[in-house]
Amino acid sequence: MSSNVLNAYYDELAVGDRFHTRARTITEADLVFFSGWSGDYSALHTDEVYAKAGPFGKRIAHGCLTLSVATGLEFALMSGDGPEDAIVAFYGMDRVRFVKPVFIGDTLHVEGEVLALDPKEEGGRGVVTIREEIKNQDGVTCAVLDKRTLRIVKP
Repeated sequence: MSSNVLNAYYDELAVGDRFHTRARTITEADLVFFSGWSGDYSALHTDEVYAKAGPFGKRIAHGCLTLSVATGLEFALMSGDGPEDAIVAFYGMDRVRFVKPVFIGDTLHVEGEVLALDPKEEGGRGVVTIREEIKNQDGVTCAVLDKRTLRIVKP
């Protein structure tokens, strides 16, 4: 598994290339900060008494917090490992699914595999699709998505 998948040029990648990030634990402070920053004060995230009686038995992390943490873990891999200009833009996410809750104290990491390489008509660029699984400390997949980035070919 190579960390270079995340910041490689378009023409350096192949379908099947994989990566695995380091891990990070979700904290109480993460939920509090994200609620304030996003304005999402849903009781499932902020009210221990309400959440205890709810479907998950305790507070859960916001879905977008989970995605944001995953993005940070990816960028940590990119730091100092390859070109900084290979990715032109974040192109989007498809088929995002939150399949298991993320709780305070869960430790997350990301595993990814290149699914598709789609050249752009104007040449010199292409869209890379990576299937990502955000997993907890037990290896349970909490979220899955197809992340797309626009990249250039190696100059």
